[in-house]
Amino acid sequence: MVTMKLETALIEKIKNILTFRFLTENELEKLMKISVIQNYGEGEKIISQGDVNQSFYAIIEGSVKVTVSENPQKEAYICTIGNGEIFGEAGIFMEVKRTANVICLTDSIVLMVTRNAMINFIKDHPRSGNKILMLIIYSLLKKLKEVNQELAYERKSDADQDDIDSIIANFMD
Repeated sequence: MVTMKLETALIEKIKNILTFRFLTENELEKLMKISVIQNYGEGEKIISQGDVNQSFYAIIEGSVKVTVSENPQKEAYICTIGNGEIFGEAGIFMEVKRTANVICLTDSIVLMVTRNAMINFIKDHPRSGNKILMLIIYSLLKKLKEVNQELAYERKSDADQDDIDSIIANFMD
């Protein structure tokens, strides 16, 4: 990971990230002062499961995969996150261990905001901070909805006892 200087081309891409899209030029400028722009290479880990890291991230360029693992040899894929999306947002609300790994699929440029920087930003700029918080909450609710739908699908597709009894009866006859 390499920390980068903010360039005009990056600012234009940051403006298109939903979480920051509704900020004025002045508000965005103030947000950039508390943010860190990081450049990651393909295969580089941004977040490690089990670490305590109170930051959230926005992908300016690139894509990452989210995985969970019981051990390093057994990793389960969760999803891919790309340009304009945010991740790790729960880290600004709670000081808990990260529940997943986030690993770059491609070279990626990522904006990072720490919890303390965000809290100070909200105190100093409550209107701007509220805009960002509302969009972070929206993002979290959208992710929760997707997980709930996936869970409901899994439960619906699980074989119930009647199906199992039928299968066993067919093979026992």
